[in-house]
Amino acid sequence: MSSRTKRIKKSSWGARERAGMSFLIVVAFFAVFGLIILTEVLMIDDRGRAGSVVVRHGSNGGRFGESVPDYDDVKDDYLDDTGIFVRETKYGGAVVKNILKNQKDLKQSFGISVLTDSAEPRNPPVVPWGQMLPSKIEQTLPRYPADTKPTDGSWEIVNGTRYKFFVFSAFYDRRDGKLVRVIGATKTRGPEKVWCRFWYPTGVNSTKYRSASVMARVKIIRENWNLKYSACFILCPIRGPYPEIPYAVSVVSKIRAAPGNVLMLRNTDNDPDFTNRTFSNIPNSIGVCVKPLHFNYDQALYLLEFLELNNLLGVSHFTFYNHTIGPKASCVLQHYVSGDLPQHITPYGEEGPPARSANGTVPDVTLAESNDVHTPTKYNEDNTAQLKPKITVNILPWNLRMRSQKEIRTEGLFASLNDCLYRSMYRYSHVALIDLDEFIIPHHNDTLIDLIAWLSKRINNRNTGAYSFQNAFFYLQFADDTRMYEGHGSLANLRAALTTQRKTRRRSKLHPQKQRSKYICKPEAVIEAGNHFVWEFCPGRGSLNVPADAAILHHYRVCEFGGDDCIKTPSLVDRTAHRYTKRLLDRVGTVYSFLKDTCNLPDIPKAPTKPPPTRKKELKIRVPIRPESDKKPTEDVKAESNGATVLAQVAATTTQAHAAAIEAILKTR
Repeated sequence: MSSRTKRIKKSSWGARERAGMSFLIVVAFFAVFGLIILTEVLMIDDRGRAGSVVVRHGSNGGRFGESVPDYDDVKDDYLDDTGIFVRETKYGGAVVKNILKNQKDLKQSFGISVLTDSAEPRNPPVVPWGQMLPSKIEQTLPRYPADTKPTDGSWEIVNGTRYKFFVFSAFYDRRDGKLVRVIGATKTRGPEKVWCRFWYPTGVNSTKYRSASVMARVKIIRENWNLKYSACFILCPIRGPYPEIPYAVSVVSKIRAAPGNVLMLRNTDNDPDFTNRTFSNIPNSIGVCVKPLHFNYDQALYLLEFLELNNLLGVSHFTFYNHTIGPKASCVLQHYVSGDLPQHITPYGEEGPPARSANGTVPDVTLAESNDVHTPTKYNEDNTAQLKPKITVNILPWNLRMRSQKEIRTEGLFASLNDCLYRSMYRYSHVALIDLDEFIIPHHNDTLIDLIAWLSKRINNRNTGAYSFQNAFFYLQFADDTRMYEGHGSLANLRAALTTQRKTRRRSKLHPQKQRSKYICKPEAVIEAGNHFVWEFCPGRGSLNVPADAAILHHYRVCEFGGDDCIKTPSLVDRTAHRYTKRLLDRVGTVYSFLKDTCNLPDIPKAPTKPPPTRKKELKIRVPIRPESDKKPTEDVKAESNGATVLAQVAATTTQAHAAAIEAILKTR
């Protein structure tokens, strides 16, 4: 056979092979496409039966907390109002018969009809969300548990559910009709149906209660990272025979089950916080909400820095949630809760009264930083400074029995954020939702209250419900500020120990809005709070992106993906936080000295006098060895990252040409 014939046959065989491969690829493509369509159809079908919509998020990237979910792919309303029904068979057969005997009342109350062609209807009647039980049925239900005291801010179980279901607190939401909003945690997809049982006292100071029950709606809070459990709202409209505001509420899975929880209703006219003022008379003040303290957090000095610097920024109240906290940090917080703190701020680190000028004023303490701007401190004759502004702290237990990052996102932080939002409503004009390593620092104003007022004069913020601030990373791996090595004594020691003072280098590029950003909101304008932005506002309200030249979020943390690679990113020095240096040192120093023995706090470490030596980062290079050598095929050679010298020795069998080539490569790095 000629070579030409062979080439023709070979070409024909190759063409047939390529055609067959193309056919297989097309078949595989349509198979995968059909599988996707089938999966979507099944998910839609399951979603319709469960009465919920699957919430999609972006990839976790294998690291919880470091990925950003695909927020734009989430529907505005992910639970169908009309799809939440519970069949009356859950009451039991006797209740069904009673309902059938009172068809007229049922139709008037529920607007539905009941089949009566047999003793047991083929399609049992359903109770729509938000409808009250008829009074005749209500009278047959379990009474108020007389031995149970209503709780507020404590995780309680919902009995009888198939999956974990807990409730934490209940609030009266007066903004859109009459609604009771319960903060809870339950299954993310297809949450179980529950009832709200309202409790009304039968008289003044009475211990007996009458009840009214309503079919509740479970609304999953949108940030859940596709974990099994999620924070949620249980929504309970107030309708029916008792339209007034109840005293307490119980969440039950089966209407005839004995209540396993009784939650005191907050934000009502009987709330002790509103006995001396109206809901519309909201003080011009700022509160801070912090996610649950966990991993036995015990950084007492940093906690003092967080409290006192935020107080300088205009914050008057802090809400914490105690999952696990160490003894030193717990002791510090308890003193803030009880108010057992020094009443005056004393100048920290000075020997005797500060020198007075000719006109009788006291100059500010020099900190070897002539370019910094400080608010002068005014001292009394006894060398005491101004009265310490009042800081109030509230700590709530956080014993949620769900595994963090395995079952629910970060100790259920979204339940805590929304609980704090409604707990702060009508009490503070604004609330900041930030972490312990974050500070919102204004550039042109001294306090955050001043900043909001300043923005209102320049931007029409009548409809603003939240102010969003871009995130700036002050990586802890960055070198300390050079000014930390200029002073000496107790004042310099304390300053070098405060994170906001020694870490002034930040990443140049700010994160865009809604990525790592944090916000200050008006609580009464928000329906659902998220971690980095507000998920849902009241109608007509929205978020204002604060320009970066007005204020940014200072975020002090290690590299977000591990290692030290973050220090290679472009950076700059930002000493904006140094505007508060003198006042911050006086406050933290005064409180730390006051609590040192009581809380067993350690001594402030001495400030370093010079920067630590620069670590030489080593690279590993694989060097080929001559084949005739009896050594291993390659050996490690260590070299400095700047390519100046070769630290490791090349194997003896490596020729001078190999070594010269390696040195040339290093010089080009």
